[in-house]
Amino acid sequence: MPADFHRVIAIDGPAASGKSSVARELARRLGFVYVNSGAIYRAIAWYVLRRDIGPDDGVRIAQTVESAQISCRLENNESRVCIDDVDPTNHLRDDPVNKAVSQVSTVPEVRKIVTEKMRNYARAHDVVVEGRDIGSVVFPYTPCKFYIDASPEVRFRRRVAEGQRDEIAARDRADSSRRASPLTVAPDAQVIDTSHLTIEEVIDKIVEQLKLKGLPL
Repeated sequence: MPADFHRVIAIDGPAASGKSSVARELARRLGFVYVNSGAIYRAIAWYVLRRDIGPDDGVRIAQTVESAQISCRLENNESRVCIDDVDPTNHLRDDPVNKAVSQVSTVPEVRKIVTEKMRNYARAHDVVVEGRDIGSVVFPYTPCKFYIDASPEVRFRRRVAEGQRDEIAARDRADSSRRASPLTVAPDAQVIDTSHLTIEEVIDKIVEQLKLKGLPL
């Protein structure tokens, strides 16, 4: 890890795999800061849509995000984002955002900005960061990488239970096939299938692996 980074635990995985719940509770248990990369991407997608910019208009999206004031802070030891002094938290799961976020996230300028925001968190705090390219692109040098997965059927049921309408298979194709930082399993990541595990059981497995890696907890 670069010398200016604190301890980083990377949690990657596809939509509805359980990674957000696991990462949030793991951070709470360890006393680390929880960073949700998806919330930052969703905030940007919301901001773009508010300006009547289509999610496929990469040029305008790039211009818009580069001029926007995107600020990240902590609230209850969790990441929180504001854009132009507006907190979009209540809109991050709106249907238009659900449909647009994957495409907006493919814009290289967007990924560059979000990556730097996440690295800034790690420069100031011990962090648990969850997303789709955390171990492969954002923090490739951390020895603490986990890929949280579950069967498509289980993930679909979880998505429905969350009240979300985005289609799992389509989201998987979009995330895995995009040119900019696609969803992938880092070669040195520990893969955990959560299909038949509780959140606590998954966290116990992760903590066990962290101890084996010698991470002081």
